[in-house]
Parts: sequence; C-alpha cells; structure tokens
Amino acid sequence: MGFADSSQQHSAGDASGRVAGSLCLGIDLGSSGVRLALLDGAAHCCHGDSTSYPAGFEDGAGWQVAVGALIKAIPADLRAGVAALAIAGTSGTLLACHPDDGRPLAPAEPYHRAYGERAEQCLVLAGEGSPAASASGALARALELQGRHQHQPLLLRHQAEWLAGWLLDDWRWGDAHNSLKLGWDPLRQDWAGSIGRSALAPCLPRVRPPGTRLGPLHPERARQLGLPRDCKVIAGTTDGNAAVLAVGPQPGDGVTVLGSTMVLKQVCPSPIQGPGVYSHPLGAQWICGGASNAGGAVLRRFFDERSLVWLSRQIDLTRPSGLDYLPLPRPGERFPRDDPALQPRLEPRPVSDALFLQGLLEGLAAVEAEGWQRLRDLGAPGIQRVISVGGGARNPQWRQLRQLRLGITVLNRPGRPPAEGAARLAWQGLRSQTAA
Repeated sequence: MGFADSSQQHSAGDASGRVAGSLCLGIDLGSSGVRLALLDGAAHCCHGDSTSYPAGFEDGAGWQVAVGALIKAIPADLRAGVAALAIAGTSGTLLACHPDDGRPLAPAEPYHRAYGERAEQCLVLAGEGSPAASASGALARALELQGRHQHQPLLLRHQAEWLAGWLLDDWRWGDAHNSLKLGWDPLRQDWAGSIGRSALAPCLPRVRPPGTRLGPLHPERARQLGLPRDCKVIAGTTDGNAAVLAVGPQPGDGVTVLGSTMVLKQVCPSPIQGPGVYSHPLGAQWICGGASNAGGAVLRRFFDERSLVWLSRQIDLTRPSGLDYLPLPRPGERFPRDDPALQPRLEPRPVSDALFLQGLLEGLAAVEAEGWQRLRDLGAPGIQRVISVGGGARNPQWRQLRQLRLGITVLNRPGRPPAEGAARLAWQGLRSQTAA
C-alpha cells in the first residue's frame, strides 16, 4: 500500500521510431518517494519508474538526487524525445533556500507539521476565510522558517517549485496550486490579505498558473540529465491535483488518493471554502478537496506489505470489528477536521492481527466518509462514485470496506499514478502559448 511498492514499466516499442512524436515527462514527489511517467502524444505511458529518497523526505538535496537518477535511467532514445516536463510535489512542504543558487538552508518543513503558535499571525496576515489562515498551512511554516533565518536572505519554495528552479537555474517561479496554502488568492491573482506587503513578501515566488511555460532547461542541466536543450519546464501542481489529472474524472466522480496520507478531491463548478479545504483553479473549473494525515503510513507502522496482503484476505466483511479507531500517525489533523492537537486513537489492540487491521481500515474509511460529507456541507456537488488511486488502491478488501461505508461505487485504479497527471500537465503546457 506504499507509494513506491512497485514501479511500472510500459514499453512503446523496441526502438524510438515506434514512439510517435514528442514525449512529455511527469515527475511526482510523494511523501515516501519519487515516481516518473513518460507519455506520448496519445497519452500512452512509454516509461515509468520510481525510487525512494536517498536521505529522507526532508532532505531537499535528496529530492534533486532522486529525480536526477530517475531521469538518467530513462532509455536514451526516449530521453531524446522529451519535449516538456512538469513536476508535482507534496502540497504544503516548504523549503528555505538561498536566493543566488537555490541551495537548501535547512531541512524542508513537511506538509504535516503545524505551528499552533503561528495561527493568530496567519489569520492577521491572510485574513478570515483564506486557506492560509491556519496553523497547519504553508504560511505558518513560512513564518517559522523566516523567523529562523531572519538575518540572512532566503527564498521559500515548495517541492515542485524548487525542483523547477533547479532545472531552469532560476528560482523566481511558483505555481498557483502549490502556493495556495502559502496565501495565494487565485480569484484576485494576488497574495491574500497583507501577505504581499509584509516582511515575508521578498521570500515569495512569482506565481504562474499550472501549465505555464517557465522556460527551457538550463544548458548544463540538460547536459547532466541527457535531455534535449529545448525541453520546456512547465509550471507544476500538487501531488493530489496530479492524481485527479491522471484519472480524468467525470461529473459526479470523487478521487481518493490512498498513499501515505489520504487525499480527497473533486472537480467543482466554483470554489468552496472551509478550514483545511482548498480550491485550485483548473481552467473554468476548480479542483476542491483536502488531505488527511491518516493513511497508509499508519498501516506501515504495524505491518509490512506481505502481512497487509495476507491479513486483508482474512477479514470477514460481513462482521464489523467493533473497534473505533482514529488512525492518525501522530497528533494533529488537517482534514476533515483542522485540529493540530487531535490525538490518534489506536487502542485497544485485539489479539487477532487481522481484526486489528480491519479496525484500522474501518477507521480510515470513516475518515474518508467524514471528508466527503464535509465537502458536501461546504457546497461541493454530491458524488456518485469514488475512483481510488495510489498504493492503497491495490487492496480489494479495503475497497469493499470503503464501499460499504460510503454507500456508493468505489473503483480502484492503481495503475494511474500522479506522475501521469503531471505528464498530462506538461502536454497542456507544450500545446499552450502561455509563457511566464
């Protein structure tokens, strides 16, 4: 059920001549590893691969190492056809870096870390109703990083933004999806409240819509990676939004990403607002949803992959466990409840490991049900079915438990990773005339 449980490799042929036209590369940085997908003009995946972070998730330099290794492992004939690339990163993970060369000044602040002591300051800066007016948002982490580095120049960039800067050798740019939790207002096309006039302003990126051409690869980076020098770097998105782009949901569909965390997204005709809820512009529509800290990371604490498969098969779906778990990996939740002090509930543990796993899966299904209801209460259209992606979408028993709890059809689509959504965004940018 993990992020990088099995890399998928698809071949478009034994020679580059069998790959029609240009190719677009999508890169997805998840909480436990990096995955890439290479799509041709018909949206067929001709290459996919994944790897873990070499020095842990919070090591920014390790992101660069992992991405570089995956790109260089693409067969040379396919690399030669890459016309554009886009990156998706974990939503809200923030890195302090040097303005001159982008080098990390400290470990990244991960998406799940909240700073309750910054909540009032976030509210004053962002204003009531802004997604950034939360102790669990990126603005709180930005204020924390600024405070630690107040005597030195710095830039604040999300994962996808920082890596795009590395590829361009130009760290000016940000994208509207990643910057939402930092305080970007997509309706006003400006920073919310007084953020843009605050001491934080010089640290912030110049925000562009996802799919915007930011420029070609820096020549030295192209040489190092073996990519064409005219390969375009496209403004990216978050991993949750990339998952939505990968499956192409229809009206009435919800998308649940079952990775280390659980992300709920749906396409809405207008934005919705609420604590822990985010609305990202997508053309004339909006990708709305939220991300829970609950997810596969809790399962991995107690079981390895083999045990998860074996024990799941022993679950009797006709008999509820009777356990009432709230399977958070640590104190604090973002969605459906925005509560940095919310405590996990993982006891009592029964003697039976299969029953314990069933209780955990039921608890995760309850969080998902609460999440979909929360979105509907805030004005999102009701959903008629859920499409599941991510490592957890490989578990048929979990799908059935979720379907019973949600009362609607749940489909598993584990073969459509967010990296494919990032590659589709790269295609959009390549075909568009919009440039930074």
